[in-house]
Amino acid sequence: MPVQLSTVVRNARLDAIETAIGTSAILRIRSGAVPANCAAADAGSALATINLPSDWMAAASGGSKALSGSWVDSSADASGTAAHFRLYDSGGSTCHAQGTVTLTGNGGDMTVDSLAFTAGQQFSITGFTLTDANG
Repeated sequence: MPVQLSTVVRNARLDAIETAIGTSAILRIRSGAVPANCAAADAGSALATINLPSDWMAAASGGSKALSGSWVDSSADASGTAAHFRLYDSGGSTCHAQGTVTLTGNGGDMTVDSLAFTAGQQFSITGFTLTDANG
């Protein structure tokens, strides 16, 4: 049987992620496949960059942590099809988290209101939740 953790410990681990990344996190939406890991070079084209709110994630509860505030970009950087995201600290050069991007309800790690980005268009992140599984 694998080690099991209390919800308190799982919540603390999730809250530590936001603390480690910092209060001035930068989110980049990109086209193409997700790189092999956060240390790998960027893949695809950069479609959008969002400077996230200073308290960008809600406090962890029940072993999960969801986005907080408004994650909206009033003007996409480039045109293309959104496929993955990378989350950086305030310096914008160290990737700390990455995953897939899909439309709301399609099972991606992050969901958006439209995958088709056009330079200059406004778009919204509609969902992003981190879950700390037990076991």
